[in-house]
Amino acid sequence: MEKEPIGNYTMPGIGFGTLGNTGDAGRALTEAALAEGYRYIDTSRFYANEEAVGQAMARSTVARGEVWITTKLLHPKTPPQPDLQLEINKSLQLLQTDYVDLLLIHWPNPAVPLDWALGEFDKIRKQGKARTIGISNFTIAQIRQAVSLVGDLAANQVEYHPYLNQGPLLQLMREHGLVLIAHSPLARGKVLDDPVLRDIAAQRKLSVAQVVLRWLVQQERVVAIPGAQTVEQLRDNLKVLDVKLSADEMAAISALARGTRIVNPPHGPKWDA
Repeated sequence: MEKEPIGNYTMPGIGFGTLGNTGDAGRALTEAALAEGYRYIDTSRFYANEEAVGQAMARSTVARGEVWITTKLLHPKTPPQPDLQLEINKSLQLLQTDYVDLLLIHWPNPAVPLDWALGEFDKIRKQGKARTIGISNFTIAQIRQAVSLVGDLAANQVEYHPYLNQGPLLQLMREHGLVLIAHSPLARGKVLDDPVLRDIAAQRKLSVAQVVLRWLVQQERVVAIPGAQTVEQLRDNLKVLDVKLSADEMAAISALARGTRIVNPPHGPKWDA
């Protein structure tokens, strides 16, 4: 499986994004993902499925040390400055593990001092409860601020798909050694009928989703975390690791960028142009 190096660790190039998968169904699909070969599971306290992920891990025959688990704290809908030691301990209890591989600030929040938040995250890392720490949904200016406070952040999880150019942000992240974890990689389905993507997919005998996911993971320092609702979707997503797009195909997909942003909640930052 393709991987991105992060210090002494490596992050798998494609993971299972668990947003929307809760309860017994979420547990079963996460367990199926592990059985199919996924070694990266992405969750969050705000997704209300850390417990389901933990149950899947406990039931799986895959060893904990073989799986990269990401979770997130500090969503804007949580109290401004919660007891993060209490919160990470709760996440670890729900996930049935002693540590997470990556702990992310879920969203930037002006009500929460970034130096305090990253300082608390760094303490959690030094305690061994998180192997690496990072940010999510941060803009270029916010990334610069974050890396000025903690120079060895691992990643920034942001929306990234063919309709949204993240070139300048990605370049900055590469300069600082961060991985871009692409959420909403299919633009919540909006890219699936694109004629350029459909043409490439037809020539390659792939689905449009597979073409888009391959375009993402083929880029330096980019990891994709597509969701899934069925085992068949899980299998199809993982197959992108067995193909490679040409330089012309990569360029044609990159040229589709038109500034379409799917995830833009009221608590979001002022996005880069």
